[in-house]
Amino acid sequence: MIRKAQVKDAKKIQRLINSYASKDLMMPRSLNEIFENIRDFWVEEGNSKNIVGCVALHIVGWDNLAEIKSLAVEKKFHGKGVGGSLIQACLEEALDLELGRVFALSYRPKFFKKFGFKVVSKSKLPHKVWAECCNCPKFPDCSEIALIKKI
Repeated sequence: MIRKAQVKDAKKIQRLINSYASKDLMMPRSLNEIFENIRDFWVEEGNSKNIVGCVALHIVGWDNLAEIKSLAVEKKFHGKGVGGSLIQACLEEALDLELGRVFALSYRPKFFKKFGFKVVSKSKLPHKVWAECCNCPKFPDCSEIALIKKI
């Protein structure tokens, strides 16, 4: 079941995201950051009400633009449609919010292409996007791929 995240989910979201961050597969998130942005997050609950996946849709600036970020799915749920369902929830929310474009930075562009995202140069994204990147230890040599989708 996919639903909007609640405050009670913050620690589980952080644990899931940071399990990937510890392997250099995504940016780590502090608990404070997750609490401050809890309204951005969607979660997928497994049968036992455990959080098995999460994603955030974060509005960026005034350009009718949002970022899909912090997409993480427990390994045993890979290939079962959890990631796709979470992306779809973000795209539907972006449509409801009348956003014009949604972008993502990913090491797995092939996954996002399945949902109609197109690879773009990072330089095509607004500078506001880079505020978070400047704090990353991989900056400026990050190999994430920028993708964007028109809504």
